[in-house]
Amino acid sequence: MRRVRPEDWTNPVPRSVYDLVIVGAGPAGLAAAESAARLGFGVALIERNRMGGNSLNVGSVPSKAIIRTARVYGAMQDAEGYGAPVPSEPALDFGKVMARMRRIRTRISEYHSVHELTALGVDVFFGAARFANADLLLVGDTPVHFKKALIATGARPKASAIPGLDQVDHRTSASIFQMAVLPKRLAVIGGGPLGCELAQAFCRLGSHVTIVQNDPKFLPREQRDAAEILSRSMARDGVEIRLNTIVVGVRRESGVKILETVNNDVKSDIQADEILLSIGRVPNVEELGLEAAAVAFDTDQGIKIDDFLRSTNPNVYAAGDACLALKFTNTAQFSARMAVQNALMQAQLRWSSSAIPWCTFCDPEIAHIGLHVWEARQQSIPIKSFTVMMHDVDRAITDGQDTGFVKIHVAEGSDRILGATIVASRASELINEMVVIMSAGIGMKALAEVVHTYPAQSEAIMLAAQAYKREFDKAAEDVARRAASREAADGCG
Repeated sequence: MRRVRPEDWTNPVPRSVYDLVIVGAGPAGLAAAESAARLGFGVALIERNRMGGNSLNVGSVPSKAIIRTARVYGAMQDAEGYGAPVPSEPALDFGKVMARMRRIRTRISEYHSVHELTALGVDVFFGAARFANADLLLVGDTPVHFKKALIATGARPKASAIPGLDQVDHRTSASIFQMAVLPKRLAVIGGGPLGCELAQAFCRLGSHVTIVQNDPKFLPREQRDAAEILSRSMARDGVEIRLNTIVVGVRRESGVKILETVNNDVKSDIQADEILLSIGRVPNVEELGLEAAAVAFDTDQGIKIDDFLRSTNPNVYAAGDACLALKFTNTAQFSARMAVQNALMQAQLRWSSSAIPWCTFCDPEIAHIGLHVWEARQQSIPIKSFTVMMHDVDRAITDGQDTGFVKIHVAEGSDRILGATIVASRASELINEMVVIMSAGIGMKALAEVVHTYPAQSEAIMLAAQAYKREFDKAAEDVARRAASREAADGCG
């Protein structure tokens, strides 16, 4: 708390006018403040809660800490599969799991703490901010004038209208990491990234987990074969899976929380000690006085922006979860730096041309960048995919992590890479190679000649490129053969 919201903090006396005022100190706001300050601009950063936003406090950092423990604990149970003895009593101390998470969160908070920002010259204000007019913000009653402003207020867990849910204590991503006791039975509503990650993690830690998804598959943004691999993996771990299932009510009986569900007109109850609601996120755009600044917004979609991350007020920009559909930490940071360049350096960087990678940190991980096949078809772009299964990759075999695939999508008739999906134990790392490849405009022919370390799971990317090259070379040989045949026929004639 000394780093993210000091109790004895006194807000500074504001300057007459700031080059940039940022509302929100999550990943987007922090990235923007550091970027603008290093460029020499006068910056004010306003935060109503804690520095670091959801990502540090109740999102990526705590969830990945718990997922790591769950993987270690799960591997202990499977030690015999690797020729090692199973620990005699691998008893889990959930208190120590959560204490480790808090230590990690504290350590990471140091890198973007209030003291680090003030050392850069950023004026940090704690309090609720609202626009008073097109170039003035109020922090409480304190006026803060600006030339440019950036809205980076993030998002919060989406609420649900399930009857009875508001009458029963339940968890969201904002409160799940405050638990002191591992629940014996955990019911997860929602099969998006966070729901799947925590369902699998808590199951491995020892909870009986039931996950309820109203769609026929998990992870609506991902390919069906990737989602099916994840579904099978969670089922092997012991997660009870209810797809195509709707929660129609929640009640409490004798201290037990009960989800009332319907699947194909069949009703059933799910008993739980804790309920996690994870059905998406909505932008934090209320109570900001946006109307006073002539900033258009929608409570579901957030701040309305153009290609340059500029709002309907030309001096007010937005970044991260407050305006973008892809609500990820890396997306927030990247968009914030782009907004700073556009707002303060007269750059013309277009958000629409950005290729953003993302990953769901289950086991196996599922990562993606660029176009999906169905998106290419919607845009009438001919596309061809090259797939390598991880069970054909030597390092994946030796690691005992041979579930998944690397699938690279190429514009038909060329070697230009349009997108990639990776399902693997290290997909979050492998996808970064694809990010560099696509950003640099490297094609499949050149990629096929790049030497990779051996053995490494990234060999799957090279094998996919080599598969492309073999097909390309064969097509070239066929063309040459047909041309030679025509010449021979013409000679005979």
